[in-house]
Amino acid sequence: MSTPVLTRTRDPRLILNAVQERVPHLVPDVGVTDLWEREVALLLRDSVAVRSLAERILGQGIAYLITAMENPGVDMGVGYTVDIGVHQLILDTPVYFAFCAEYNGGLYKHHAPLIERRRDGTVTRTAALLRTNGFAVDAELWEVDASDCSPCDNKVPDSH
Repeated sequence: MSTPVLTRTRDPRLILNAVQERVPHLVPDVGVTDLWEREVALLLRDSVAVRSLAERILGQGIAYLITAMENPGVDMGVGYTVDIGVHQLILDTPVYFAFCAEYNGGLYKHHAPLIERRRDGTVTRTAALLRTNGFAVDAELWEVDASDCSPCDNKVPDSH
């Protein structure tokens, strides 16, 4: 008889909120209780019309960034939809700097996108890597753009 092994899925909301104390100078917005709510609200303001979709996109963007930080030099890339969540974090620079300080050894993780999208299976391989790295993968968000990777330039040091 074998003993079952319990695995724990990493929670993007907890990962993001863990850096909140690193950004004490952010002005609290009305009704925004934490960094997760802040980033979801910004996605809803700027690019995503439905809250549940904004949360899914943000969660997958966080999972991608953490996986990229924990696997430097590994060829990874996202499709257009998940990239919306990645860009949301990068555009909120105080939050992204705190995120990098906490999860990338204090170093800034550059975002250096290439102009041409790749169509070589990178998105599907990246989703599998996220799963291996302990994250739940929202297959629908990865599959919708699986043939259209937005890769980064691997010549830029510590970039994703």
